[in-house]
Amino acid sequence: MTVSLERVHMIGIGGAGMAPLAGILLARGSRVSGSDREANPKTTALSRSGAMIGIGHAAELLPPDTTLVVYSSAIPADNPERRRAAGLGIPEMRRGAFLAELLKSYRRPVAISGSHGKSSVTALLVHILLECGFSPGYLIGAAVNGGPSSAAGDGDLFISEVDESDGTHTLVTPALGVVPNVDDDHSWSVGGEKALRRNFSCFAARSARLLYYTSPMTDSLFSSHLNARRLEKESTPFGPFSGFQAWNARLAVEAAVELGVPRTAAEAAATTFRGIARRMTLRHASRRLMIVEDYAHHPEEVACSIATLRADHPGYRLRLVFQPHRYARLAKYLPRLAEELRKADSVVVTPVFAAWSETGPVDGAALASAIGPKACYCAGDWTTVAATALSDPEPEDPRPLLIGVIGAGDIEQIFTHLPSGRR
Repeated sequence: MTVSLERVHMIGIGGAGMAPLAGILLARGSRVSGSDREANPKTTALSRSGAMIGIGHAAELLPPDTTLVVYSSAIPADNPERRRAAGLGIPEMRRGAFLAELLKSYRRPVAISGSHGKSSVTALLVHILLECGFSPGYLIGAAVNGGPSSAAGDGDLFISEVDESDGTHTLVTPALGVVPNVDDDHSWSVGGEKALRRNFSCFAARSARLLYYTSPMTDSLFSSHLNARRLEKESTPFGPFSGFQAWNARLAVEAAVELGVPRTAAEAAATTFRGIARRMTLRHASRRLMIVEDYAHHPEEVACSIATLRADHPGYRLRLVFQPHRYARLAKYLPRLAEELRKADSVVVTPVFAAWSETGPVDGAALASAIGPKACYCAGDWTTVAATALSDPEPEDPRPLLIGVIGAGDIEQIFTHLPSGRR
């Protein structure tokens, strides 16, 4: 890497992709500072590890001896810390570009890129490698149950998810590229669906070896790759995993085998994986009520989430509490989202989690209306949303209630107001 990593300032340091990257830099001996709009558990943990964290964004938060600024794709050019960095002549790199450079310092970088399931496949693969005696570096864009989300490793393997939403997956040169799927999610942020597909083709071309699940889309993009393995999805469970989680587990096992792990050892290790936060997470279980959280926010993910909830919990009434994520995504997929959500017995829709854009042509109320009579829109605080979720519109139905809390925004705040634990 041509820039010095002696002192790195990270703007948006509390984000899902930025925080684990900051942890790696600290482990490699860099002095790290950073800023974010709000404090969160990630910024607290980084402070305890030695990072200097400022809350809010201000020019004075940038140390004048900074050797590199790394910024999230959500940080605009007029951010005061970026403006000060430009004035001082300090080099700047977008997070994904910096990650691509970091990967070059490892002998065998492995990159997972896809529209859905990147964090789960990455975390599963890391778990398998650790259980089988490897010491990989890694970066996982989600909280891992029972372990950290990043590590510097021993310089050989580095396992990371790479981002299609800003096109920076086109910058990596992995020894092994892994693609669970390709959908048109995030196409609006990279120049359209054709541009998104070109980016995935570029990612594949830059991968020395490629491992992917077959589909009409992935086959059209990757079939000419000279060193690719094409996998078929199986409908049967795998160990404790079912539905889309079984697909993720099998893909991680195959990636581990590609990296030299014996298949039997990889399969055994995969079945002991404790999962990552907000992915089919059981939050409460009692005789009459079960609550499960999932991160689904795209129509395809919502469809898989509902199918898995139905399969894993037969005999339950399924009520979803759904938080739309991003106005652009809701505007693009509202009819498809409504179609999938209609497959639940009832739906409570919350306001949109904005993420980058504060307004849009449609909102949560429009989604609830499109779903139809089985849906209601709840614009109150999380106490009100929780009370609505727990209310029973069909008390005469003898079946127990399964509540699926679904979304990728701040919907997890609802759990402060819902029952938790097992009874």
